[in-house]
Amino acid sequence: MIYEEIEGFAVAVPMGRGLLGLDLGTKTIGVALSDRLLSVASPLETIKRKKFGLDAARLLEIAMAREAGGIILGLPRNMDGSEGPRCQSTRAFARNLEKLTDLPITFWDERLSTVAAERALLEADATRKRRAEVIDNVAASYILQGALDRLRHMRTET
Repeated sequence: MIYEEIEGFAVAVPMGRGLLGLDLGTKTIGVALSDRLLSVASPLETIKRKKFGLDAARLLEIAMAREAGGIILGLPRNMDGSEGPRCQSTRAFARNLEKLTDLPITFWDERLSTVAAERALLEADATRKRRAEVIDNVAASYILQGALDRLRHMRTET
């Protein structure tokens, strides 16, 4: 099921299961994974996009192997908060993925996640080639970490 609001998603995620964070690009999908306590996101891998069926199969294979409890997709809003064609594409991907899995799915505003990932890789003195190889999964970890921080904040509010 797709949850527009993270509050509903939080209720649907089983306890003790990590989350997958995805940065959907036109050519690649960055994948990150959280720990089971939902406190730390780590870059996992970058999938070269092929067809939806193949991409979804790989993502669900990762989700099953890592015992993920839910999926968070980066939503590429415009800087003014509006949604353009890339958001529509991400939402369509989520609707198609929803048909293949019972895992809860939600979105997280990914504005500036790639910029933050690029900055972190530059500070780590990564070569241009290495940055190109890992930028998507590092961006996915920034997306996932933002959602994890929100989930943790929600738990402390109650």
